[in-house]
Amino acid sequence: MPVEEFMAGWISGALGLVLGHPFDTVKLLGFFKGMSFPIASIAVVNSVLFGVYSNTLLALTATSHQERRAQPPSYTHVFVAGCTGGVLQAYCLAPFDLIKVRLQNQTESRVQPGSPQPRYRGPVHCAATIFQEEGPRGLFRGAWTLMLRDTPTLGIYFVTYEGLCRQYTPEGQNPSSATVLVAGGFAGIASWVTATPLDVIKSRMQMDGLGPKAYHGLLDCMVSSFRQEGLGVFFRGLTINSARAFPVNAVTFLSYEYFLYSWG
Repeated sequence: MPVEEFMAGWISGALGLVLGHPFDTVKLLGFFKGMSFPIASIAVVNSVLFGVYSNTLLALTATSHQERRAQPPSYTHVFVAGCTGGVLQAYCLAPFDLIKVRLQNQTESRVQPGSPQPRYRGPVHCAATIFQEEGPRGLFRGAWTLMLRDTPTLGIYFVTYEGLCRQYTPEGQNPSSATVLVAGGFAGIASWVTATPLDVIKSRMQMDGLGPKAYHGLLDCMVSSFRQEGLGVFFRGLTINSARAFPVNAVTFLSYEYFLYSWG
């Protein structure tokens, strides 16, 4: 199994995270606060996604990454490979994503001197506390929703990228850097348009472990959220997610393609 795709995915994920972290924290100050944990986690997860995607395509089409411009795979194969990467990524991502959501949603202790300390003192303490209070399964709270979100979303993600690259690249040639940037950016936006409704539900279920349970499962969370806040609740955060998605995924794909062809 080629390992270059995993390494390229690892590096491109880290670079994308550096660019997107300020949007993800949505703060006026401290944009790059606490980046060590997100960089480590997203790099691992991204390496799984791109590695599984590329190796699944290799198994389906028997063509390497360098050969795919001359012999492009069908969009069905691209979608299946993307979905496969999405399933495996979801279970790798679940504990990291849960910790990130808990840390980002806790009250900041530095607002005023003497204010209560935050519940979690960092990623390790957060993971240990969840394990202690909610058991091993607590670290995978929201994993099922994450899998439902990422499986079709990442199929659409890669199909959008491949489609735009093919449309604006002469047959048999490699796409230009500008094409890769634009295709990667729009692939990121397309994926978030698909993912946002389940992302809202996922975040609510992950936060549900902090106190008395408000939801009895995925469906109950969806119904309760709709009844209390209307249809618009499922698209909350879409604007900021899309603003973040374009530059992050443009850089992710550009660096991924660059490293693969450099090592090829």
